[in-house]
Amino acid sequence: MAVIECEVPPCSMLDRDLVEHCYFHDSYRAALGRTELGMADIFFAVFGHEPLWIKLLLIARNAVAGLAGLEVPTVAEIMNPQIKPDYRVGEKIGPWPIFFIGENEIVAGRDNKHIDFRLSVLKTVDGDATDVVVSTICTVHNLFGKIYLFFVIPFHRRGVQLLMSRAVAAKRL
Repeated sequence: MAVIECEVPPCSMLDRDLVEHCYFHDSYRAALGRTELGMADIFFAVFGHEPLWIKLLLIARNAVAGLAGLEVPTVAEIMNPQIKPDYRVGEKIGPWPIFFIGENEIVAGRDNKHIDFRLSVLKTVDGDATDVVVSTICTVHNLFGKIYLFFVIPFHRRGVQLLMSRAVAAKRL
């Protein structure tokens, strides 16, 4: 099974009202062959192996976003994310603060004056099939947030699909 676009799963801890009323959301599903992986392992299987060109794009985007007053990750958080054995709400996983962590899901993200986003990495089980679903929701607060998303969404969509596909192909998931 390849990476396929899907709906945000109803079992996700992402607020359903927020999902239904946000400015943007997307979700992608892929088979999870390594069902023994914990949530941090799954998170880093996808988001801990960005190609250098993606990291450089993120650094450039963050430089521009930082000039516009957005809180952004440091270059070190992009280039060499810290991987720890355990995570708690309020700590960062990769470059993003954790809002929820459970046995089958991590929700991380960031709140800014122009835009808030949440990223969910969710393990789902349906019969014999175990999948990972990566969902993103964005709430905008002003015109700058809408303009920002206009430019970022195409890269985001392709980037998440690429990272998930690479994780599946490399058998990290």
